[in-house]
Amino acid sequence: MATRPRGPAGSTAEAERVLGLLTSLGSTIFRQLLWQKASELDLTFAQSEVLSYVRGHPGCHMGEAAKAFGVTLPAITHIADRLEQKGLLVRGDDPGDRRICALELTGAGQALVEELQALRLRGMTGVLARMAGGDRRLLRLGLEALVDAAVSASDGGAKRLRGRRPGR
Repeated sequence: MATRPRGPAGSTAEAERVLGLLTSLGSTIFRQLLWQKASELDLTFAQSEVLSYVRGHPGCHMGEAAKAFGVTLPAITHIADRLEQKGLLVRGDDPGDRRICALELTGAGQALVEELQALRLRGMTGVLARMAGGDRRLLRLGLEALVDAAVSASDGGAKRLRGRRPGR
């Protein structure tokens, strides 16, 4: 296997490697932990993520969900259509502006999100248990630094997450 040249911190090769690792991790966890349940429901990873987002932001607008995932309004509308067809999500009018769609989980959607979250937590707990305590701490610190840098890059440095997390 060919190795990529190592350059200075923040190099393209390093960015490609980090993106590859994150993509691999996300898709591996989704496949391993959620595949059976997702297959039963014909649920995509994007759909499961939108359900989780709506659970944490009940009554959110379609535009807010699109912005949260960095996708277009038509893309989030397509996902919402599918989730609505499956009986997991409903769209309602915003009381302040009837032109805006507010998203809410149905009872079935709420139950599914709770089940998926339990599967994710159980799976991640199992994965983390295979790592040494020091490696888990380094992983957490590295991920926190990555999130901080991403937030800083996206908002011009106005927000910092570090220091607001428990367990630091």
